[in-house]
Amino acid sequence: MKLGAVVITMGNRPDELRALLDSVAGQDGDRVEVVVVGNGAPVPDVPAGVRTVELPENLGIPGGRNVGIEAFGPSGADVDALLFLDDDGLLPLSDTAELCRQAFEADPELGIISFRIADPDTGVTQRRHVPRLRAADPMRSSRVTTFLGGANAVRTKVIAEVGPLPGRFFYAHEETDLAWRALDAGWMIDYRADMVLNHPTTAPSRHAVYHRMVARNRVWLARRNLPGPLVPVYLGVWLLLTLVRKPSGPALKAWLGGFREGWATPCGTRRPMKWRTVWRLTRLGRPPVI
Repeated sequence: MKLGAVVITMGNRPDELRALLDSVAGQDGDRVEVVVVGNGAPVPDVPAGVRTVELPENLGIPGGRNVGIEAFGPSGADVDALLFLDDDGLLPLSDTAELCRQAFEADPELGIISFRIADPDTGVTQRRHVPRLRAADPMRSSRVTTFLGGANAVRTKVIAEVGPLPGRFFYAHEETDLAWRALDAGWMIDYRADMVLNHPTTAPSRHAVYHRMVARNRVWLARRNLPGPLVPVYLGVWLLLTLVRKPSGPALKAWLGGFREGWATPCGTRRPMKWRTVWRLTRLGRPPVI
């Protein structure tokens, strides 16, 4: 099984990027071909053999990754699976790529693998980095219903069948959009605790656009993918959860603005999932109302 890797960068973490690329080069087994996409920024110096693409503008996370996918041919067809890795991450173990190959080869229904993200200093995995509701034990691998954007592997047949990441999302929930479409097409997703990406512990809310993007894209996600009766239920639950969490005044204002924007702006093509997919999500422990 041939693997490739896509890394997007803003060019502002050259040392971390170099360390990540070295960790990919050090993987056991056949070489993993890498494409680094400069998302509206020049790409720093990279090792020989690493391909680069420099975009004139920042297309956002999904848009940048989609460009990286196409660098491997239409829908990434030149390889069997693609690793998507954050540019400030690091693969601390040399067997991660080989474990990906083994997992995909052993299970033809497996479409996406979500890695475990661990802090490089403490080894701690944040609860939000375990893509399931029962997240207390990050060391337990399981089937899941979504995946982590900067620490995963996707079979390129999935992309060819259901399409790429939703570029208009720019940031937030693009992984769940792809995950729901993959599950609706019959693919499965695994969270693997033994496949690790080291990444510094950060709070997503450090980004100024976080609250608006999260709310807007949550609405787009529901409008694009859920059966009609579930759209108000799903969004109503998330509205209540947001209020219960008591965000600061500015954060709540940004969130509500994004929520309104999600209803007022185009969300892209609507393809509601089948009701049997709703049942599959429910059986996997995360019904699409939360």
